[in-house]
Amino acid sequence: MFYRPRMAAAYRDEPCSTALNRVRNMPFAWSLNPYMGCAHRCTFCFVRAFEKVADRPSDWRYGTSIRVKTNVVEVLRRELGRRSWRREKVAVGTATDPYQPAEGRFRLTRGAIVALGASRTPFGLITRGPLVVRDVDVLSDAARRASVGVTFSIPTLDPEIWRRTEPGTAPPRQRLRAIRTLIDAGIDASVGMAPILPGLSDDPAAMAEVVRAARDAGATSVWANVVYLRPGTREHFLDNLARDWPELLPRYERLYAHRAYLGNDIVGPVRRKVRDLASAYGVADRRPWKLEPSPGPEVEQLPLSAFLQEPGQAASAA
Repeated sequence: MFYRPRMAAAYRDEPCSTALNRVRNMPFAWSLNPYMGCAHRCTFCFVRAFEKVADRPSDWRYGTSIRVKTNVVEVLRRELGRRSWRREKVAVGTATDPYQPAEGRFRLTRGAIVALGASRTPFGLITRGPLVVRDVDVLSDAARRASVGVTFSIPTLDPEIWRRTEPGTAPPRQRLRAIRTLIDAGIDASVGMAPILPGLSDDPAAMAEVVRAARDAGATSVWANVVYLRPGTREHFLDNLARDWPELLPRYERLYAHRAYLGNDIVGPVRRKVRDLASAYGVADRRPWKLEPSPGPEVEQLPLSAFLQEPGQAASAA
């Protein structure tokens, strides 16, 4: 029941007809995903729910086939060059990590950054991939033209929780080192503690450890969200939970029996605790120097905190 074979990801060329996807009722207007499917294979990944709806594997097979939008940079350039383009905020990586291992080979995220920067379009990236440091040069260039931010997802520093719930990702400490690299380059880099897992990573001391580490790495801000489990994600996550932490299974079955999203009675205290910790530890934008666009009528500037408070919640898997 809980067998999880290790399989190398296979890549499949899948040219796209559109690069930018309109997003409704979120703090950003557009999403961009150069890849579909993710070799990180996090047990809690919300995209498994979209895969289930699309009648694609959402179990352990998810992430074994990565769909590569081979022409996405060309299509993106065309869309950004339209007279109707208003330079609205673009979120990169809402439905799959833009710096998963495939990026090392295909370099589509890098190409997208160059295109966004050239068009003076504000954007933000969310990732678990330290590979982002490879692109400090193009991120720096883009940040001189429009608002740019990078958010690293670091919900825990516990090696056992990380290893079992994020089996294909780089260790959290590597992500922290990547934050320092970006901060030293003047790029806005923050930490999203998402998703927090009740009974595993919501311990106050454990959350404090992440916030302190984020501050020490120079993160400009920290925010948090609690895991949500829609059909497709729920089954896979609970199967893995039953194998790795069986004592927690009854609690999760009770919490998520009739809902995918937990109520504010559970989520609210976690968010408040992280906000209080961030304030107590002095998390703030302390970059020694900041790469920012020159103010002007053609450059939209938005704070990074407005970019992605609910990672994945409104993201399309399109």
